[in-house]
Amino acid sequence: MNAYLEELFSLDGRTAVVTGGSSGIGRGIATALAQAGARTVVLARGADRVGTTVHELRAVSGEASGVVGDLSTREGIRAAAEAVCEPYGEPDILVNSAGINVRPPFAEITEGDWDATMTVNALAPFLLGQRFAPRMAARGYGRLIHISSQQAHRAFVGSGVYGVSKGALESLMRSEAEAWGGTGVTSNTLVPGFVLTPLNARLQDDPEKVSALAARTMIGRNGVPGDFAAAAVFLAGAGSAYVTGQSLFVDGGLSVH
Repeated sequence: MNAYLEELFSLDGRTAVVTGGSSGIGRGIATALAQAGARTVVLARGADRVGTTVHELRAVSGEASGVVGDLSTREGIRAAAEAVCEPYGEPDILVNSAGINVRPPFAEITEGDWDATMTVNALAPFLLGQRFAPRMAARGYGRLIHISSQQAHRAFVGSGVYGVSKGALESLMRSEAEAWGGTGVTSNTLVPGFVLTPLNARLQDDPEKVSALAARTMIGRNGVPGDFAAAAVFLAGAGSAYVTGQSLFVDGGLSVH
């Protein structure tokens, strides 16, 4: 990498935490940040997948660590926030990719569905941001990156509580951008289209639906986790210092129709 590109995009010396970093989009982003030079901490629930992911990251980047944590309760979120600081200290980059996707018919949504979804998808990013952003601001550098959804902007394939949670997440992002403006801390979201990940396993069981969604894009295919690598590295690095409060659609043009 030449000196100019390094200045814009290198994450050498930075520490990143990626929630949900052991699968899907989170794993793709964790891999990208690690390869761009960041010390990367993967936070997820499954010990086996966390271990496998960390092993792969170390093979390509050298410095990676894993934390098994549960973001479904306030206590779990707070415990995870402290645990992710143990390997390398306070993070410079926080990627909120962990999410749950509960989609019963709308009339059948329970209070339990609501509470579980809003806790993991919206409350956890809020509490983690509240924990890390003040320290980022004190150091003069911080990147908050949230993984949103088409459902934050439009009703789409039975949005349900999931769509509500992602709408809240984008509002949180704008509030964070406003709150931390001028401190060196930015907050943005990446907005996927239909991405072939475990989170969308239910829809992938319907080949006709998968093909129809691909046809709605302008690229002609559905997304894969690697499609988010460059955008994540950009938002995490020094070159995006003047980008905050934005929703960057990485969706093959699906949202343009």
